[in-house]
Amino acid sequence: MKTSKPPMSVADIRKSFLDFFESKGHTVVPSSPLVPGNDPTLMFTNSGMVQFKDVFLGTDKRPYVRAASVQACLRAGGKHNDLENVGYTARHHTFFEMLGNWS
Repeated sequence: MKTSKPPMSVADIRKSFLDFFESKGHTVVPSSPLVPGNDPTLMFTNSGMVQFKDVFLGTDKRPYVRAASVQACLRAGGKHNDLENVGYTARHHTFFEMLGNWS
């Protein structure tokens, strides 16, 4: 008789993702705030790369060259508008976590 494994919990998925990249030499970086404090161009963190924006722009240097994170994000429309995929109302927002690895 074949027994199936129980489904992975969200916490298990996060941990598995971060553990994998940490084992490959990535530094695990905690989620940045949902409301960025140092970027007047953004009302909300809308992607996993927001916390690395200054690194990509060359205005910040981190003590690591590879990172992995699970970033809290909010989509409320705009350039990356994917609201039609989840349903749209005047007050609709999408909250999600973006798993990312950066090098």
